Amino acid sequence: MKKLLSLLLSILLLTGAALPWAQAAGGTDGDLDRVTRSVKSALDLDTDGYTDFRGNYEEGELAPLWNLYWSGDAGSLSVSALTDGTITDYYVTNSEPSSGPDQGVPGFPKGDADQASAAANAFLKRVLGAGESVELKEPSGMDSLDSTTYRFSGTILLNGLPSPLTCSVTVRAADNVVTRFRRDVPETAFLGTIPSADASVTRAAAEQALRSEQSLRLEYILPDEDSTTAVLCYLPDSVHTFYVDAKTGKLVDLTALEQDMYKSGAGAAAGDTAAETEAAENGLSQAEQEGIRQLEGVQSSEALDKALRAVPEYGLSRYALASARYSVGQTAEDGEAPVTCVLRYSRTSGEDVLARTFTVDARTGQVQTLYSSMPWDSEQKAAVSQTKAQAAAEAFLKAYYGDRYTHLDLYEMPGEEAVPMDSGASVSSYTFRFARKENGYFFPEQYYIVRIDASDGSVCGFSFQYDEAVSFDTPEGVLSAQAAMDAWMDTYEVTLGYLLVPQKLTGSDEVTRRLQQMGLTSYYYLKLGYSLEREETCRGIDAKSGQVVLYSWQSDDGDLTYGDLAGSWAQSDIQRLARYGVGYLGGAFQPGKALTQWDLVCLLYSLDRMALDPAQATEQARDEAYAAAYARGTLTRSERNDSAVLTRSQLVRCLLDSAGYGAVAQLKGIFTCAYPDRSSIPADELGYAALAQGLELVQGRYNGRGTATRAQAAVMLCRLMDR
Repeated sequence: MKKLLSLLLSILLLTGAALPWAQAAGGTDGDLDRVTRSVKSALDLDTDGYTDFRGNYEEGELAPLWNLYWSGDAGSLSVSALTDGTITDYYVTNSEPSSGPDQGVPGFPKGDADQASAAANAFLKRVLGAGESVELKEPSGMDSLDSTTYRFSGTILLNGLPSPLTCSVTVRAADNVVTRFRRDVPETAFLGTIPSADASVTRAAAEQALRSEQSLRLEYILPDEDSTTAVLCYLPDSVHTFYVDAKTGKLVDLTALEQDMYKSGAGAAAGDTAAETEAAENGLSQAEQEGIRQLEGVQSSEALDKALRAVPEYGLSRYALASARYSVGQTAEDGEAPVTCVLRYSRTSGEDVLARTFTVDARTGQVQTLYSSMPWDSEQKAAVSQTKAQAAAEAFLKAYYGDRYTHLDLYEMPGEEAVPMDSGASVSSYTFRFARKENGYFFPEQYYIVRIDASDGSVCGFSFQYDEAVSFDTPEGVLSAQAAMDAWMDTYEVTLGYLLVPQKLTGSDEVTRRLQQMGLTSYYYLKLGYSLEREETCRGIDAKSGQVVLYSWQSDDGDLTYGDLAGSWAQSDIQRLARYGVGYLGGAFQPGKALTQWDLVCLLYSLDRMALDPAQATEQARDEAYAAAYARGTLTRSERNDSAVLTRSQLVRCLLDSAGYGAVAQLKGIFTCAYPDRSSIPADELGYAALAQGLELVQGRYNGRGTATRAQAAVMLCRLMDR
């Protein structure tokens, strides 16, 4: 029956007969026939193995799309294409079960990047149109254990120039078959045609114009997460994105054009309900609260409430305490656990409910955060001006945080308004950010944020981050602003390419009318222009060395590194494991060290969780690693003996049990092996020894009673992961 259905489908496609299940508004059976033929021809598809087929017509905003879908015992295939047959998406699945047992030890990725790249490029030749090409980036996806696919991506070049269109191709590593493809197409990305690639403006002139819109500010930063000394750095100001029109030389504010295109109505009401909800949900039950109140030094909610009401700036006279919830944090090194209390106040105003939520240290009463939710009425004008609100914020900090206030100053980013500048505008509150300032330069990572209620001038929001332990590098010897800007511009490349640029809608065609009905007055067209591009994100320019400053996450490659592998016979295998995060923290592998049970448990734990330093791991980390070993089948709870030194046969048994071979290895009378010391292998170990030889975990003598080393564990694990 399935063969008959497949034959019928083939005949219908070949003869152009109507496909009744494909009828849809805007798309006909004839259109589906034509598109399906085009897709099959472009991809050289053999669909005889599928027994079901359907085609759905989708009327997009800019262009219609056909979604084709085949399925059957062989798996499924889906393709999306424009009405002219241009393929935008492709996805194929294979229903055949994967071979081999579901083993507990992951394997190394298998595949050939060059062959996969060739397959991806061959596929692209089939689906790209005239004047289109792609330079694929280095593949991703094969950088983790058990990876099975290469993922390629790249920018689609139009007339040889980069464009905003991208594509991606996924190639199965086992057989270099393309399983996924996706691309942007001009028909659904922009209106109009593709301009010529001829530029009338020089790159040098464009660079000078683009440079004029760049600016830097000199501030303190912590260069990495562990730093305690702040250094000066030239940081980029938040500015709009500009490009230079390659035909006219005009400097165009692309951000402003996009803001105008997507401009919408008034914003949402002011409030901090998400933070308030999070604070409320982290509390304890009533019984637990009563227990916490017995802790030494923890104040009652009545005392905390009284202290908050004693600060008139909080404006709580009209508010009632609605709830108080205590939470206990993690115990510190001194043995004391921090306790916080979240106090929620509320009052009604007509049909509206206003709330203020404080998070305080339950012992000292110090306010950590204050959030408020309040109604927003577009017709209601602020009763407090911006100037008075700022004065109220400054007075509050000076009165209650005087020592630190002398190190603070109002912090506004260039191009940003810290508060609404028109005091007559409808606004529920003003927000002021005061950043730490040392040696005349801001250190914005430490700050106080104060929010002032525009109706009465009370403090309705508060948070801070401040650490006295941070020291500050002296400002002597900093680069000039000009030198810093030169270094900053060197991080960019001025690139000629195609850009999506909003342009006023003036046409009378159906697509333009549809966009206008959606409320849009402009939409994207393609323009030829120069823009600033860089390969990686840059944080700024070091103010003294002139070197590029990156973010800490950019310099963390995640690989384990060791300084004691030179001359070790296992060096290549240990380093191969390290590339996938398998090994030990601490900078030393100690390949010749006798292998303890804890060493092996720690090594296996890094396979799919995290690397540990065996000598520095906490008891909690040890217990978690052993729990993972029990779950993997490496050993049982009764066999735990952290300091036990393992023999080679014990190492083999643990590894094979971890990989799921234990049941087979324990079968009697079916194994043989060819070790020189075969006669010395006990009968109950013969299955493990034979499998170890077959999987090439052990070569030469078995030497089961010999002491295992860390190097041997690494090499055997590598062979097991190569299975």
